[in-house]
Amino acid sequence: MSTVVTWLGHGAFLIETAGKTIIIDPFFTSNPAATTTADAVNPDALIISHGHADHVGDAVEIARRTGCLVIANHEIIEWLQKQGVKNVHAQHIGGAHKHSFGTVKLTIAHHGSSLPDGSNGGNPCGILLRLEDGTIYHACDTGLFYDMKLIGEEGIDIAILPIGDNFTMGPEDALRAVDLIRPRKVIPDHFDTWPLISQDVDAWASQVNSTTDALAVVLIPGQSVTM
Repeated sequence: MSTVVTWLGHGAFLIETAGKTIIIDPFFTSNPAATTTADAVNPDALIISHGHADHVGDAVEIARRTGCLVIANHEIIEWLQKQGVKNVHAQHIGGAHKHSFGTVKLTIAHHGSSLPDGSNGGNPCGILLRLEDGTIYHACDTGLFYDMKLIGEEGIDIAILPIGDNFTMGPEDALRAVDLIRPRKVIPDHFDTWPLISQDVDAWASQVNSTTDALAVVLIPGQSVTM
């Protein structure tokens, strides 16, 4: 069964693979781009990239209700445990672990990571998923960095890159990131949620398709692409 990747709005993605469902950065409440709600999802696992409220989102509510596994860096896991979340797995940058649905490796990301109550969220992370039928790299919230070239050497089938600018890479740097990573497909995210990060995504996709070997896949929230 092929892996299906669905954009849930902003930085949130649903990944269906090997009979499991994984949600990355489950920000639904207060997210004007969200296509679902916290009480409507029942994932097998949550993966959290960093501590900001628009990425931790509804993780505590979802994890308490469903008992799903939550994967994040050590500091975020400690904070979640204090909120009553019990089924957790801590990792850190450069570390990989084989889970029931595939292998998760956390990568560097250049961003911040304070938690909603001001607690230390540790270092922000990108997420590398090695699955049965391919590899996904979700850069999460980050600026451009040259080590994306090393991540690309993993052989990336789908890259998810922020293009919103102001808080993350903008379109120009995200285009350079595609050159470094060399994925088969690239999905833009973290744009148009609010006016401050509004972008001409079709123009960016056209540049990707005309100047790189990658195929730009522009989703609207709720749409999916198959690996």
